Order: sequence, then C-alpha cells, then structure tokens
Amino acid sequence: MDAQQSLSTLSQARTGKSKRVSSYDRSGGNKDFYSIKPGEIKEICHIKGSGAITHIWMTMAPDAPAEEAFLPRKIVLRMYWDNETEPSVEAPIGDFFGMGHGLTRNFTSAALMMSPEDGKAFNSFFRMPYAIDARIEIESEADLPIKFYFYINYEEYEQLPANELRFHAQWKRETPTDGISEEGVDNAYFEFGGKNTTGEGNYVILDAVGKGHYVGCNFNVHNLRETREWNWYGEGDDMIFIDGESWPPTMHGTGMEDYFNTAWCPQQEVCTPYHGIIMGGGPNWSGKISTYRYHILDPIMFDKSIKVTIEHGHNNHRSDDVSSTAYWYQQEPHRSFGTLPKVEQRMPLPDIKPFNHASLEKIFSHSNP
Repeated sequence: MDAQQSLSTLSQARTGKSKRVSSYDRSGGNKDFYSIKPGEIKEICHIKGSGAITHIWMTMAPDAPAEEAFLPRKIVLRMYWDNETEPSVEAPIGDFFGMGHGLTRNFTSAALMMSPEDGKAFNSFFRMPYAIDARIEIESEADLPIKFYFYINYEEYEQLPANELRFHAQWKRETPTDGISEEGVDNAYFEFGGKNTTGEGNYVILDAVGKGHYVGCNFNVHNLRETREWNWYGEGDDMIFIDGESWPPTMHGTGMEDYFNTAWCPQQEVCTPYHGIIMGGGPNWSGKISTYRYHILDPIMFDKSIKVTIEHGHNNHRSDDVSSTAYWYQQEPHRSFGTLPKVEQRMPLPDIKPFNHASLEKIFSHSNP
C-alpha cells in the first residue's frame, strides 16, 4: 500500500490483492464496451470493501458511423466513496482527464494523460482510497448513443489505514468572467492598471472546507477580447487563501504563467510531469488555451479550509471564458458541489465570431459560479 511507489521501492513486498473492473464482454465475445444512451446515467463500477483505485483508463466514441463534436464535455464522470450520496468527483470527462474546451490532445503528466489516437485514450494515476466502497457512474448528455470502454485497476485491503484522505475533483466555469468595460480605457491601464488588495472577484478554482491538501488543477481560457493591442490574457496573480486568512494570503503569486511554472507570456506547448501547456493559443494570444499544474511533490496543506483563486487579467479586468478542474484530498465530509450546469451551459464557445457578451450572458446565465 505504498502511495509513493517508485523504481527504488518496486522490489518491496506489498500487502493486498490486485484487482480490476472493466468493460470486457462477459459472454466471451468481442463487444468489450458498455452502451450508454443519451440521457442515461450508468453505474460502471461498484467496488465493496476497503481498497484504493490506482489507475483508470477510459475511451469512448459514438455508437454510430458518425462523429460528435465536443463529446468530452457532454459526458459527466462522478465518483462516490464510502456510501456517500453526493459525489466527491464530478466533472465533464475530458476536463477530469486534464484538458478543457471539449477537446482532446496527446499529452503526458505524472497524474493524468491523454494518449493516442489524438488524445482519445484517457488515463489517471491519482490514488483514490476508500474504506467501505467505491462507486463510479457515467452520465451521457450526448446527442448519440456511445460505446464506452474502461479499465479500473485497484488494490483490495483488509483495512484502510486511518490516515488515508479521500480524493476529490470539481469542475468550474465562468463565461464571461466579470471584467471591466474597455470604453475610454487605454490598453496599458486595461492590462496593468489598478490594484487588487482583497482578492475579491478573482476566479475561484477551489473553495473547500475541511482538512486536507490541494494537489493542483487544469486551467482553460478562451480569449474573448478582439483587439490589435497587446492581448495577453494571463497577467492575473494566483492567490491561495488557507484556513480563512485575509489578503495578502500566505501563498500569493506573480502571474498566471508563473503559477503554471512557465514564463514570459508563453505559447509554446510543453508537457512535463507536473506542469504544462497543452494548447498555447493563436496570434496575439487569441483563441483557446489549456494548461496544468499538479502539486504532486508540493501539495498545499490546509487544516480548516482552502480557497484557490486567480485574477482574470490584472485586477480582474478581463472578460474571458475560463474553466478549471481542481484536484485535492481531504477528510470527509466535503462541501457540496451544488448542481453541475447542464450540457448547454458546458459547451465551448465557437472559434468563429461574431458573438457578444450580452448573448453570452443569456446563453450561460446558469454557469457554475
């Protein structure tokens, strides 16, 4: 049950039994997938007893000779531990596995991966312990029936150690974020002006209550500003408030790219074990961006609460489409996630304009706060 498995510990004896739940054809044939219809919620896994999920692999496709756009945003993944009635994990499936915008790309990190073909093979190596049971369900809000394939590899124990925290993941989105009007404002002030001395109005990646540690997020931006001026979207500082502390928090950063361990307004795509840029955006930082930071070696601990935030542009001046999935471990019970927005409010915005903020507010009036 070594949660810090490495090459140096592979030779050490382990306690437990290795097991798997998968979508293999129980008849012995080759129909190795579950069929899930539009609107259906399907429980794919219910493991009873003590143990820990160690690896998940999933892939899916329309069960028809057709493609379906943005399928990773239309399928919702939920996980429940120890007879709980509200999920500890709830996110569109593509966002959970590391990338937003309803898209897939090949990328590799220590915790999450999208693998060929074209990033459509999803992998998680997050450890997910439970003492009584583990239950995983899939909800489809797709237009077409889907074929859903999966492996869920786990270890079965006689008893789970008391110090094991439960894994959590939550998706959020604001579109557009609440920025300022550009009317009568020069670009220098829009990008760099004003002072944020409270953290109020920051985009909230995670707002959790309890004792645990935050282990990172993926973060996705669709730059909605049309301008020939300098249009860098990531000037906002990260601010992580631990145990109810006031501004400035103990963990106050210097800019979005800095929190994600990159520098100088990057667009080059790169994937490392703990940080990366999966999509770098277009000319003048236009279009869609996807990045990640996983605190695997440096988890951020909290005793009572944590609020992980980041400015949307300096002093929260920008109005962009921002979404994220946060990952953390904590003691139960956890704060309720509320209601996940329906599929219409989860869809990515079109790459081709025109659209305006008034229409966005109408379309996304029920977006997750």
